[in-house]
Amino acid sequence: MSFASLPPVASWRHEGARAGFEVAFFAEERGGVRVEGVTTATEDGESWIVDYVIHLDESWRTRSARITGRSGAATQVRLIEADGDGHWQVDGAPAPQLQGCLDLDLEASAMTNTFPVHRLRFPAGSAVPAPAAYVRAVGLAVDRLDQTYSRSDDEHYDYAAPRFDFTCRLTYDRHGLILDYPGIATRIQ
Repeated sequence: MSFASLPPVASWRHEGARAGFEVAFFAEERGGVRVEGVTTATEDGESWIVDYVIHLDESWRTRSARITGRSGAATQVRLIEADGDGHWQVDGAPAPQLQGCLDLDLEASAMTNTFPVHRLRFPAGSAVPAPAAYVRAVGLAVDRLDQTYSRSDDEHYDYAAPRFDFTCRLTYDRHGLILDYPGIATRIQ
């Protein structure tokens, strides 16, 4: 699957699991893509903001991220680095629980579900594992999230995250960006 070049900016309304808004800016840079964005939301009565800068290599593997989160009176920062071969560091310390992950998935973001569909080649109808370094919105805890994607057609992928007993059909646009993430977010620009 080949996607059109990324637009300079995209935005999503988060609704269902939380009420909020996300904006992401995309820039091609030497050796890959830089994504800068922010999500503000209220979920289960708690308001939070997550700001991110993510660097991807030319194969759409996560190489580094700086994530800043604020909830309540606390502000936290996570620095995440990956070698592109499945080895990770979180705040400078090895993170062996993330061994084999190539993607970063932010709980606060619909946009990060873009990474696996750009990185992987999907035979129609076959589930492809795409484990990710998963960063929580509140507190920025980082752990492994085992998930799968299965391409139905050029615009639709079935997504599953067994840990959360969650499945849905994701809809993507011609850029490979999420248009509809049922129960989470809808693209508005």
